[in-house]
Amino acid sequence: MRRAHRIVVLLVAVLVLGGVALGATLHAADRAAEKDRVQAGGPEVRSGDVVLGTPGRAVFRNMAWGPHRDELTSVPEADPSGPRTASGVRCLRFHSDAGTGICLQAVHGALRDGYRAVVLDAHLRELRRYALAGIPSRARVAPGGRVVAWTVFVSGDSYAGGSFSTRTSILDLRSGRLDRSLETYRFFLDGKEHRAADLNVWGVTFADDDHFYATVATGGRTHLVRGDRAAGTLRALHTNVECPSLSPDGTRVAYKKRVAGASSDAPWRLYVLDLRTLRETATAERRSIDDQAVWRDGHTLVYSLPGDYGSDLWTVPADGSGRPRTLMEAALAPAFTPVRRG
Repeated sequence: MRRAHRIVVLLVAVLVLGGVALGATLHAADRAAEKDRVQAGGPEVRSGDVVLGTPGRAVFRNMAWGPHRDELTSVPEADPSGPRTASGVRCLRFHSDAGTGICLQAVHGALRDGYRAVVLDAHLRELRRYALAGIPSRARVAPGGRVVAWTVFVSGDSYAGGSFSTRTSILDLRSGRLDRSLETYRFFLDGKEHRAADLNVWGVTFADDDHFYATVATGGRTHLVRGDRAAGTLRALHTNVECPSLSPDGTRVAYKKRVAGASSDAPWRLYVLDLRTLRETATAERRSIDDQAVWRDGHTLVYSLPGDYGSDLWTVPADGSGRPRTLMEAALAPAFTPVRRG
């Protein structure tokens, strides 16, 4: 091949590749711009005041396309499909209790994005902020609103595979004490202290300011643990439990469980564990749930599934009866104000 011909071929290849790259960039930009436009038939969303802990109102991350996408948004619990009030505060993960919120946010930089945890008061004003070491995954506030927790992925980005690493932190808002990694707690398995380099902790759910439940993974297995902040301990209670969520009366834990025969990409089903008897009950939801469910009340679970706008919220009874129902479209990371007993 003559030199001139090779140069022509090279130039054509460069032009073709440049055109493909430009087309992909323009398509991505168009898709991003599309998410800023309100879609016909979507939920009505308008700006307004959102106050955490307001009885009878749920707060969640709005996923509907338009100018309020990703904002913390409120609806009446009695009318979850009704008009939404958007706060202007954006979160990737969120939870609240007793007027305290924890908001895990993206921080967009010139070269790359970072992430931070922001503690919010009842009027969504920032109280404190902390840089995060990875991608936001889970967030929880303890009953009473004085202690918060968050989990991030520091490598990998999915619980479905085995190649991931997490970091879970707990912050006491009264003392300012920050336990940056629960992996520093002493882990007890079968009554004996167990030390392992592959230890991962995630999915905190609080019983009170000092005690919590979470998932510990080690040796290819997951365990439900009860944590004690004062003692700095994690004690295994039950196996094959991920992303636990404690019921308002403190007697049951909802969680995702790996089931035999399921796809490796969709391995989980939603279960409830009685903490007194360790009896498991499968819910009527048969699809794979990759979420940390929340309790809408003492009888009903709420969780996310993929939807047209990224995520929809579904609900199912906790006792295994009934059937799954759509609660809200284009919504994620809800927080309710359950009545607690006991």
